[in-house]
Amino acid sequence: MKLAPMNPKCGVEIFGTSLSDCSDAEMEEIKQAIYEHGVAVFRDQVLSPEEHIAFAKRWGGIDINNYFPLTDEYPEIAVVRKKADQQTNIGGAWHTDHSYDQIPAMGSILVARVLPPTGGDTLFAHMGAAYDSLPGDLKHEIEGLEAFHTADHVYKADGLYAQTDMASELRGHDLKTGAIHPVVIRHPHTGRKLLYVNSAFTINFIGKTREESLPLLHRLYDAAVSADNQCRVEWKPGTVAIWDNRTTWHNALNDYQGFAREMHRITLSGEALAA
Repeated sequence: MKLAPMNPKCGVEIFGTSLSDCSDAEMEEIKQAIYEHGVAVFRDQVLSPEEHIAFAKRWGGIDINNYFPLTDEYPEIAVVRKKADQQTNIGGAWHTDHSYDQIPAMGSILVARVLPPTGGDTLFAHMGAAYDSLPGDLKHEIEGLEAFHTADHVYKADGLYAQTDMASELRGHDLKTGAIHPVVIRHPHTGRKLLYVNSAFTINFIGKTREESLPLLHRLYDAAVSADNQCRVEWKPGTVAIWDNRTTWHNALNDYQGFAREMHRITLSGEALAA
């Protein structure tokens, strides 16, 4: 198995292994690479839905998605799709999945099933690199802060997606979400400090209003998506990407109008976050 960094601060491509039958030793190396680099990309994989699920179970639990459509035979697999006649895509802005949950999902295993002829890449940004890049006074300012996260404004019946042509695709309009997390967390496996806010789901700092919180939040968001922190996943047939939600943000680019794109995603259960 060979590892090749995609960017000095984010992402790694892993060659020489088959996810459907990798050894326990390879599995541990894959996990560590993802914890450190944030996202790992595997090419030329042949992964059936059953193998996708079996591989995911080697990480631990699977979180069933409350919002995306699910495959008919396998509720563990969420369908992330955009039809050829749709304008809006899912995840087309910077975010990290499930920060609105009390115990956020660890990450996801995304398998390419239908791809446009060009476009549809996914950008990732490393939140350890983002934190490291902050000036000392800003690190001091956010030390010990907590923030409130929710997805209600995105998925509810009159939320952001309801105003688009993606409305009929999504579920969970009546769900209520909300969680408080430290603004700076330590990765449970590497111990690295990570910036843990995101522009999609973070609403405010605890003890401050939304309006009072926004100036500092925007400073953190700008630092998070610095080009130095990013890598770009170019999807090809047979590509699988696995990412760590604690370590990264991601952004699915919507630059393939008139073509369909369908990905199959399994979300991996996480653990409580701590500063």
